Amino acid sequence: MASLDKDALHQTWMHSREEDTDTEMVFRPEGYNFPRSRGRTGFTLKPHGMLSEIGIAPADGPASTEGRWELEDGDKLVFYQDDKKSPSRVMQVASADKDKLVVKK
Repeated sequence: MASLDKDALHQTWMHSREEDTDTEMVFRPEGYNFPRSRGRTGFTLKPHGMLSEIGIAPADGPASTEGRWELEDGDKLVFYQDDKKSPSRVMQVASADKDKLVVKK
């Protein structure tokens, strides 16, 4: 895919697992009308490389972890937690627009 517009990624993306396929994961903006769920994971990609990863707390509410993110090779989202030497997560972007982010599994 062509290089992504890094600024278009600056928002909170929540996993829309109902839309996943065998080969791709789908993320939607946090304001999307998701079906009811006992919790969703996601992440906020902030300007200047700041990251908040959103997990599920023991009471099914959100729990976040701060870190950094980069867009590498034009289409790889790379997340770093403690040190920048080893990524905590790398996602190959298949497609992206303001309403839907699709990454390869």
